Amino acid sequence: MEPRGGPLAGVRVIDMTSIVLGPLATQTLGDMGADVIKVETPEGDATRQIGPSRSPGMGAYFATLNRNKRGIVLDLKRPAARAALDRLIGGADVFVHNMRLGAAARLGLDHASLGPRHPRLIHAAATGFREGSSMAEYPAYDDLIQGMSGAAALNAGRDGAPRYFPTVVVDKLTGQALASAIGMALYARERTGRGQAVHVPMLETMLAFLLIEHLWGAVTDRPELGVGYPRMLSPHRRPYATRDGFISVICVSDAQYARLFAALDRPDLAADPRFATLAARAEHVDALYGAMAEGLTARTTAEWLAILRPLDIPCGAAAELAALLTDDYLRETGFFTRAEHPDEGSVLVPAIPARFSADPGQVRRLWPRQGQHTEEVLAEAGFDPAEIAAIRG
Repeated sequence: MEPRGGPLAGVRVIDMTSIVLGPLATQTLGDMGADVIKVETPEGDATRQIGPSRSPGMGAYFATLNRNKRGIVLDLKRPAARAALDRLIGGADVFVHNMRLGAAARLGLDHASLGPRHPRLIHAAATGFREGSSMAEYPAYDDLIQGMSGAAALNAGRDGAPRYFPTVVVDKLTGQALASAIGMALYARERTGRGQAVHVPMLETMLAFLLIEHLWGAVTDRPELGVGYPRMLSPHRRPYATRDGFISVICVSDAQYARLFAALDRPDLAADPRFATLAARAEHVDALYGAMAEGLTARTTAEWLAILRPLDIPCGAAAELAALLTDDYLRETGFFTRAEHPDEGSVLVPAIPARFSADPGQVRRLWPRQGQHTEEVLAEAGFDPAEIAAIRG
């Protein structure tokens, strides 16, 4: 795969992130054309060991987070390696880490240390809690923030006990927020010529995400209305059972509901004042969704799709993960493609979702072996072979 353009072509990123949050952010930048240099310790990113692989250190989890990057290894306990990192940062547009802020400061990798020497640098970091707060140095991972943010409580089981979402939703959401913030900082630098520090806390990011609909009565100081959007909390808000599977159906407008009630052959629902307007439906959402659940058991999923789609009612079969790999729509859009990894052989690669008409992102590189590009990157930075040998140890 040859390097090509993208909206961030020409931007160089030094990536000292690991696990999920940071690597997703930097992969997003790489997908958009940035030259991302992933710096790993000799131990390597932990996700290298997670998931199926054909060779050691190339786990599937790592693969889905680290395309479009060049990989180098630096042992920062070695002065020569630390000096090399500083030179690489000096030639970069963006430096990204997700280590604790105190650890970054001890390594001289905080903005206070780097900013004065590299005034055009975007220094980006994401940690669990707000910089300068009493919890700034607390460790944080996705499960912890799911619990602290109320996300696990929103996902409670029938017994009322909180449950984590079966995905690292906080890490992924914060990673995308970090990538977005970096893009904004780069735009500001184009106007002002100045770099700056960007910090994204996981807890506040997840709260801002969740509370868009769930702040509810607290918005207008109505404690008697509680917090939490009732429609989201209805036990009937889930894919509906059909005769042979499950279907997702959602209506919003009065016209959509009128057509759905007719398709269900339920004129009584159409005449029911509880379901006549958006406000009334919101107040009686449990009864509404319960009636929909009952009615949709009458036909197969395919039969309902054939009826509802021509009526312009949003609907789709509720898919299991494995079924996505052969889904007709995803085949049509080319979401999954086969690529030849130089070490791993034939691999499956998801597409970049965002499209740009003039400067599209590209999957230019597949995930690197640990330290695969150390010599290449250091040589580009002006180190000679003897210096590179000293840096590598």
